[in-house]
Amino acid sequence: LFGVVIMGFGLWLLLDKQSFIVVLNNSTPVKVGCYILIGVGAFSMLMGFVGCLGAIYEIRCLLGLYFTCLLLILIAQIAAGALIYFQKEMLNNEMSNIVAKVLDGYPGNNSKTEQTWDYIQRTMECCGWNDRHDWNSNMVIRNSSELLFPCSCQNASLSEEILSNSRFCESETSNWPVYNAGCSESVESWLITNLGVVLGICLGVAFIELLGMILSICLCRNIQMEDYTEVPKYNH
Repeated sequence: LFGVVIMGFGLWLLLDKQSFIVVLNNSTPVKVGCYILIGVGAFSMLMGFVGCLGAIYEIRCLLGLYFTCLLLILIAQIAAGALIYFQKEMLNNEMSNIVAKVLDGYPGNNSKTEQTWDYIQRTMECCGWNDRHDWNSNMVIRNSSELLFPCSCQNASLSEEILSNSRFCESETSNWPVYNAGCSESVESWLITNLGVVLGICLGVAFIELLGMILSICLCRNIQMEDYTEVPKYNH
């Protein structure tokens, strides 16, 4: 079961096209992480099959292999969680660099990523990753003779104009009528709100792994080994 969960999570990160994950998928480390999750999930499912064979046919070596692999996977998960926790600043910088590339090349050929980012800014009512000034490096805005700003950042309470679905809108002054908050704050708030669900899933997977380890040990101890010293010997 935990193999299916891990593999499904990796596939969701890799294939999802309707959330913030689309933006992150531009990063090579994120893609590598997705493939690692898929590989670990597939390996866990294979080990589950090995454990079933060991339990059905009472083969101690297979049960021992199953226990060892579960232990290694559990240790790896704990190490990954600790690494993510202690490298939060580095991860935030990586995400900032990913978003900066999207904003600098906006609008470009990767329309799906840009549409996703527009959706994030509209729904989360934010502008840029850190703040609205992240858009100052955009080539279209810098090279335009007009005072342009991204329409998806437009704050309706600061402008009487109807919100546009186009990429850029024109401002009457250099003070854009946009949201001041950066999307990093909104994404962080979303993560904190859903932290309970994420922790619940992680604890559930860890519990299933521990349960599998305990059951494999119990089965190993209960398997009767043949005592070949009691087999009668025949003289030829």
